[in-house]
Amino acid sequence: MSQTLQERRDMDPQYMWDLSSLYASDEDWEKALPTLEPMVEEAAAFQGKLKDAGSIRAFYDKSEKLELLLSDLFEYAMLRRSEDTRAAAGQKMYALIYGKYVRAMARLSFAKAEILSLEEEKLRAIVEDPALADYRQAMEDLLEEKSHTLSADQEELLAQYGEVFGAPANISENLMDADMVFEDAVDAAGKSHQVSGSSYIRLQSSADRLLRKNAFDSLYKGYRQHINTLASTYATAVRTAVTTARVRHYASSRRMAMEANHIPDQVYQNLIEAVRRHMPAMYRYVALRKRLLGLEELHYYDLYAPLVGESAQSYTYEQARRMVLDAIAPLGEEYKSVVKRAFADRWIDVYPNAGKRGGAFSAGTYHSKPYILTNFSGTLDSVSTIAHEMGHSMHSWYARSHQPAHYADYTLFVAEVASTVNENLLIENLLGKTSDLRERLVLLNQYLENFKGTVYRQTMFAEFEKIVHEKAEEGQALDPETLNRTYLDLIRDYFGDGLVIDDAVKYEWARIPHFYRPFYVYVYATGYSSAVALSEGIRRDGVPAVRRYLDFLSMGSSRHPLDELRHAGVDLDTPAPLDQALEKFETVLDQAEEIARELGL
Repeated sequence: MSQTLQERRDMDPQYMWDLSSLYASDEDWEKALPTLEPMVEEAAAFQGKLKDAGSIRAFYDKSEKLELLLSDLFEYAMLRRSEDTRAAAGQKMYALIYGKYVRAMARLSFAKAEILSLEEEKLRAIVEDPALADYRQAMEDLLEEKSHTLSADQEELLAQYGEVFGAPANISENLMDADMVFEDAVDAAGKSHQVSGSSYIRLQSSADRLLRKNAFDSLYKGYRQHINTLASTYATAVRTAVTTARVRHYASSRRMAMEANHIPDQVYQNLIEAVRRHMPAMYRYVALRKRLLGLEELHYYDLYAPLVGESAQSYTYEQARRMVLDAIAPLGEEYKSVVKRAFADRWIDVYPNAGKRGGAFSAGTYHSKPYILTNFSGTLDSVSTIAHEMGHSMHSWYARSHQPAHYADYTLFVAEVASTVNENLLIENLLGKTSDLRERLVLLNQYLENFKGTVYRQTMFAEFEKIVHEKAEEGQALDPETLNRTYLDLIRDYFGDGLVIDDAVKYEWARIPHFYRPFYVYVYATGYSSAVALSEGIRRDGVPAVRRYLDFLSMGSSRHPLDELRHAGVDLDTPAPLDQALEKFETVLDQAEEIARELGL
């Protein structure tokens, strides 16, 4: 029989998030909905009046209140939909607020163009006006967008297409999470296991190689059957980004994405070059994994397999909670007390259920507590995921506690730093508690896996995006064959000859949702590299490093991201932090290889 997931209604409420800090019920959400349109009209009434500092300040205050309400409504609907992507209620709420969000943004799209249509001398005087002191950086950033801003009519037209531009991501997400059905995977004992987006990594982490292979074959058979649709949705998303960049006079879609965070192109290029310099270390890790698993051939479905002594290790959620709290102790009592509250106050939706969105994420709004979705399965990786998402949520908590709403959301570029600091502190804490060679090998492997997944793999994704967008900018077709071949070539480059490259791997690009948010994945790798430097500093230097780090978490978007990282002690204008992180990978790999030799493996 197949192991089926429980329905949402049958789950234990204590392990489900409490969304009441947003809305107590769907009915309360529906009651709040009618208050949205009047607020849109109040803000829209400023059209044609944004000619001085006073009117611009009044508009910003009105639009901020509107955006806070929109955020609450949108986030609640998104979280409800994530609970069960099959449920009509969540889908309806999400579709309704998504449409209202797009229309609201279209109504207010005049503002940027109207402000930037002012003569530059007058605009610079407005930026300096004390009335706009609270919005000074936002105004300076707006001024930098002048050459990329269209006329008010053109901006409104583009904004009205927002829902259409977002359709490829929504279509692919609905297809993958709600509509695609995969064949059950049979294990070595003849038992069937349900394969889904949320269960796949758990199955790939099984000690049963036949189950891993069958789950792999099942998943990618499903993707092969839908590859034309998925190629079409992704190609449309890429062309949308490329066309938008061209219309807005950016040199490329990558430049458009990076300029939003004030990141120079060289940071992206430095990342790819640094990882390629350290490819031999990844090939060594592939060889070590093959040796430890005792395999004649290492296949792609073996990359998440537990190592010797790892398969029996499983953790309860309560154990995971204690492990996370112990790990983050170096960050101080305030940080730890808030994390305790997160566990006690049901910030977290813990276990998988039928229809639940796969993976994990952190969410929430300025008014709400942060929320975390996980699909906890009891593995060390699941524990690490809780630590990771808690890092995101604590970053949000600190920023929202110290910044006004318009600076409370941290930027995309630093989004993965706090999450990875927590992951690294977890592994280092566990390593510090054991001298058992097999346990240490398991933990060192988790460290190596984090590097593999977050630096090497995400850089491979970043290079895939770079190539694909460049092809689109050159007018080349992004058909399934092109996308599959591009991805397969990169798999060969990044993992080397020691890995048997199963043909079905070429479809993996189609299941990466982050590709629909162009040039996002590289920040995982730069963020991880920054986090290595920060976590090493916290462990080495103690209180001074912690103080700088908590300052960094508290900044939100009140400074540009590279400046925030410099304050914390990391300078990404140079490749040095990237090389240092990859050297840490090599050090951990050295230790793992030495233990393997001592154990005779």
